[in-house]
Amino acid sequence: MKTMQKTREKTRKLVVAGMLSAVTMVLGLTPLGIIPIGPLNATILHVPVIIGAVLEGPVVGFVIGLIFGLFSLYRAAVGGSVLAPLFLNPVVTILPRVLIGPVAYYVFRGISHLTRKRALSVGAAAVAGTLTNTIGVMGLIFILYAQQYADLMGISRQGVGLAILSASAVNGIPECILAAVVTVAVVLAVWKLTGSGPHSGKPHHGEPHHGEPHTGGTTPPERESPRKG
Repeated sequence: MKTMQKTREKTRKLVVAGMLSAVTMVLGLTPLGIIPIGPLNATILHVPVIIGAVLEGPVVGFVIGLIFGLFSLYRAAVGGSVLAPLFLNPVVTILPRVLIGPVAYYVFRGISHLTRKRALSVGAAAVAGTLTNTIGVMGLIFILYAQQYADLMGISRQGVGLAILSASAVNGIPECILAAVVTVAVVLAVWKLTGSGPHSGKPHHGEPHHGEPHTGGTTPPERESPRKG
């Protein structure tokens, strides 16, 4: 019985990862997914990564983030942006993206455990995942390619820090807001349809099965309140 349950769980995770990875690809191939802002691209490609992590756990988030990173690497290879050469390095394009899911998931678990408020927990996870993407990518560009960034942007080396900080704010703030709105709406809708999620009395698939209370997993049966007749 346990073997069948584990098999179904693995199958479900694979299906969710595949579907959300496909959504990431579709967003990346349409104007809906990447919004040009000057020489940079404000993106919502990271949103499926966060949704997958909250719903199914950090491993699924990691996998979708990897697909996101590989897709970003492909886009850099075919050009289309002034800064495309800087994104040919997998450290810049892939590393921050595979961290989005785990960061979002553990922020979600922590806030859920402390507040027991679903929307707040999911929104915080979305903001944390978005900041991981924005700060990770732009921070690595500053560390690895400050001079190249200055040359491509036509600015002095001394002005790179301020330029990257400004670009991060211009991209990061709207991305955080959009990611929070979309992620909260989608995740709460899924939980409502399935009757699952943290503190619901049904398993939350992203939670480890070790009986830990109130972190997104199953509410212990003895703590369930009897329904009024």
